[in-house]
Amino acid sequence: MLKVGQIGTGHLGKFHLNNWLNIEGIQLVGFCDIDDANANAVAQKYQLQRFDDVEKLIDACDALDIVAPTSSHFELCELAIRKGKHVFVEKPLANTMEEAKELVKLAKEANIKFQVGHVERFNPAFLATKGLDLKPMFIEVHRLAQFNPRGTDVSVILDLMIHDIDIILSLVKGNVNHISANGVAVMSDTPDIANVRIEFDNGCVANLTSSRISMKKMRKMRLFQKDAYIGIDFLEKKTEIIRLNTPGDKNVFTFDIDTNNGKKTIAIANPVVEDVNAIKMELEQFRDAIINNTDTPVSVVDGFRAMEVAHQILEKIGNVTTH
Repeated sequence: MLKVGQIGTGHLGKFHLNNWLNIEGIQLVGFCDIDDANANAVAQKYQLQRFDDVEKLIDACDALDIVAPTSSHFELCELAIRKGKHVFVEKPLANTMEEAKELVKLAKEANIKFQVGHVERFNPAFLATKGLDLKPMFIEVHRLAQFNPRGTDVSVILDLMIHDIDIILSLVKGNVNHISANGVAVMSDTPDIANVRIEFDNGCVANLTSSRISMKKMRKMRLFQKDAYIGIDFLEKKTEIIRLNTPGDKNVFTFDIDTNNGKKTIAIANPVVEDVNAIKMELEQFRDAIINNTDTPVSVVDGFRAMEVAHQILEKIGNVTTH
């Protein structure tokens, strides 16, 4: 049995607890939480041991799941890594780029498994695109949320947009060439709404809009590439593929259009979107990476790259705001 300890049992932490308790091959040895009232309630409800000392929890487990505020990520990750423990940490990887860079170095030196919780990689609508030859040249993203004071300790870039940054970096076969951005702090001390344009050296361009002060929720990504359009609705769990019809296309709706180059057949497909528990899947794959000694699906380097772009965006927004 793989022994897992968890730090942080707040809103998201409880989702992690519920899933760990339903994952085979896992023994949840206990948890740490600085909120006494919440910790006592969790210990009673889940019949789990509460550790008052973080080091004692780390010593008692093989792997640590960190679902604590971003400001504490580095300290907790460093402690676990130095004790030779595997680490799962929620996004963003760390609070500063210096901390993130050090975690990459420590994780590689310790040769432990390290996974960052970019859960949208496991969204069933995104998983439905697996197997497709994705080579996007233009990407448009809208991630809008209603205001919630929880999570405003970081900007909307690190809170929401970083999900899409991570996915885009995993899809685009190129390096970031140029970033332009604008953002406004409306309800909190950090940007609550932002619009970003990322240009890659392979010619791909991504336009991202994120807001946590919207009247309605939206989490959509649109990918445009030669002869194809792919729409991904992360919220409604729907995927749509529109492309020129090719021999062998099945289960698609087709229609013809007249173009300057003659008649073309357009095919519209809606791939089957499996009913997947994204958090459980990412935790299971973390477990599998440890047991099978394979790479984690979202590595510490992936987490670093997403943070690096996010901080470049924040720097651009800061320069726009101050001049």
